Amino acid sequence: MKRVLDASALLTGRQFPGELATVPGVLRELQRHGMTPQLEAVLETQVRWLSPGGPAQERVRAASESTGDAHRLSPTDRDLLALALELGATLVTDDYSIQNLCRILGVRFEPILTPGIKEAWTWSYRCTGCGRTWPEWHEECPTCGSALKTARPRVTRGRR
Repeated sequence: MKRVLDASALLTGRQFPGELATVPGVLRELQRHGMTPQLEAVLETQVRWLSPGGPAQERVRAASESTGDAHRLSPTDRDLLALALELGATLVTDDYSIQNLCRILGVRFEPILTPGIKEAWTWSYRCTGCGRTWPEWHEECPTCGSALKTARPRVTRGRR
């Protein structure tokens, strides 16, 4: 089985069977948290470093915009999703926004320390000033200029 690992999966120290891959952005995240000799050995001997292609990245971008997760994802998160999509791999992550997009994109995911999501969500955004709700993210409310906050999501389709 092919698995794409995010930083949290690698930081657990857990062993994952199968072909393992990740994206270059994960290395920067791991370096911020501190590398151990054991983690360095795993990265050098068991994990392939790959970058996803444009078509998979475009599918992730479009899906993340449709669910409202786009502003919640880092470039590394988007690359992990695109790589798992491209390889037909299982994405190992505890990140709920990533799991949400896995469901929407039909990518299998494996939670690490959390139970994982049970259903896919489409976020909406509520203005902290005027209270208006927007289906898409804005840096500020188009009506009054106040900050937006994530509002309770609407449940959509999805499978694991």
